[in-house]
Amino acid sequence: MTKDTLFYKAYLASRKGLSNVVARIVPPHEIEDIVQETYVRICQIKNTENICSPKSFIYKTARNLALDYQKQANIRLVDSIDNMEALEQLLTEHQKDEMYENALTDCEFSNFCEAVRLLPVQCRKVFVLKKVYGYSQREIAAQLNLSESTVEKHIATGVKRCTQFMRQSEKSVYGKPNSSSQKSAGGSHE
Repeated sequence: MTKDTLFYKAYLASRKGLSNVVARIVPPHEIEDIVQETYVRICQIKNTENICSPKSFIYKTARNLALDYQKQANIRLVDSIDNMEALEQLLTEHQKDEMYENALTDCEFSNFCEAVRLLPVQCRKVFVLKKVYGYSQREIAAQLNLSESTVEKHIATGVKRCTQFMRQSEKSVYGKPNSSSQKSAGGSHE
């Protein structure tokens, strides 16, 4: 039996297990794509003689692809939120009514505090250390005994949940998002 045949049989026997591993990392609609991409990557290997355990190699490949997907998704989320915050800052610089602005800021700050309070405990600790105290990801990881990857995920989760909470709060105050939020959030595509 050739090494290629061995890889193919190992892949077929592992598909369900691969799906389970990948499902822990990526959204459900991405599972099958990553499992298929795993097979494509395995087929592209030119020198399989150095691989002692095809099954372990297949699982490691699937896990790495899932983690790569998740990392890219988090980067896109953080980038879009950073762009949105910059646009909101530019738009709010042109406000004339200082009393209204102060009241709005107080309300937004209260909503933000509530959003942070509702975060899961570990996520909240990481988020506050990063966004309030300005710690680096490495410092947070060392202080809380977490991996930098976990810290990065907690920050992305915190930003995402706080943003969602703030948008929901804005909808309940105004009945619908105001035009500046729609522009900064990319219209109605949430």
